[in-house]
Amino acid sequence: QVQLVESGGGLVQPGGSLKLSCVASGISIRLYSMGWYRQAPGKQRELVATINSGETTTFADSAKGRFFISRDNAKNTVYLQMNSLKPEDTAVYYCRHSSRYWGQGTQVTVSS
Repeated sequence: QVQLVESGGGLVQPGGSLKLSCVASGISIRLYSMGWYRQAPGKQRELVATINSGETTTFADSAKGRFFISRDNAKNTVYLQMNSLKPEDTAVYYCRHSSRYWGQGTQVTVSS
């Protein structure tokens, strides 16, 4: 059974940082692109960042310069380091494995 389990979300003040983790089980991440997406209330799910098997990364314009995606194939884990967080970053953040599997999401709330 394939599972993607996100963690690391929470409440943080504007300007703060959080690091999200996504641990995969039942499937290897080694040969696959991995991504982070987010969905704010009343909005569609949107891409935040991706990292492919060669560790090439892409970022949404809203994330460039503030967010960083990385992977540890040995731990079967993908990370999202989020810095200089803004209230508009508030959303449920989801991990995606290739184009097939999604995690259950972790809530990130940026508020003073």
